[in-house]
Amino acid sequence: MSLLTADQEKCKRDGICAEVCPAGIIELKDKDAFPSLVADGDEICIRCGHCVAVCPHGAMSHAIMKPQDCQSVNEEWLFGPEQVEHFLRYRRSIRNYKNKQVEREILTKLIDVARFAPSGHNLQPVRWLVIHEKEEVKRLAAFVIDWMRYLIKEDSPLVAALHLDRVVSSWEKGKDPICRKAPHIIVVHAHKEDRTAPSACTIALTYLELAASSFDLGACWAGYFNAAATLWPPMQKELGLPEGNVTLGAMMVGYPKFKYQRLPLRNDAEVIWR
Repeated sequence: MSLLTADQEKCKRDGICAEVCPAGIIELKDKDAFPSLVADGDEICIRCGHCVAVCPHGAMSHAIMKPQDCQSVNEEWLFGPEQVEHFLRYRRSIRNYKNKQVEREILTKLIDVARFAPSGHNLQPVRWLVIHEKEEVKRLAAFVIDWMRYLIKEDSPLVAALHLDRVVSSWEKGKDPICRKAPHIIVVHAHKEDRTAPSACTIALTYLELAASSFDLGACWAGYFNAAATLWPPMQKELGLPEGNVTLGAMMVGYPKFKYQRLPLRNDAEVIWR
């Protein structure tokens, strides 16, 4: 079976699929020809689906996706500039959570949205670890504190840079400056040799954070948690990631305790035009 197939009854031979193909592997050999792959196209194709998605006639099929399998764009749901600005400015880092678990089904749907984030060469290297049980979140937060105590003992420069003495002191007073008593932590990880993975994981977690509010959830980057997962072997052992995989980001997730009423200000953008 060919990797790409053009329905000759629907195809208008307009060349749109060839023009948008990121790998440049679709060609129309002459004005009467239908789209086809170049000689080594099977090996070069990144399976992005652009050709299937862009065809206005639904004529192009890929071996791993057909037009009828792909959801159609709903023009009525697309945001205008004002709605996009409001949506992005509405995002807040949520650090106060209700004492309420989020159903696994909801977190699964949230991740299902985030998995559509772009990745280099469409390699889709992002893998997910959900720390769902609240007690497990608290237990792992204690490992982060152990890492901080070790750094304080070793007089690491990170202590002053990250105010780790204050963080540990706050923990010892019964507060949770690590996970903010969030009921869940979502970790992204990938193989350490994949050069596309750090960016892909960051983008995927950003998608997840932005999508969270549509599920009535709040989220916040778990910087201390991620730092310990990156640098502290005991923490890495507890996470139990697949061999060769490393943590590339972590996010607190839960139901927000408070609702924000206004969009706070930020510095003006500093732009250089050339």
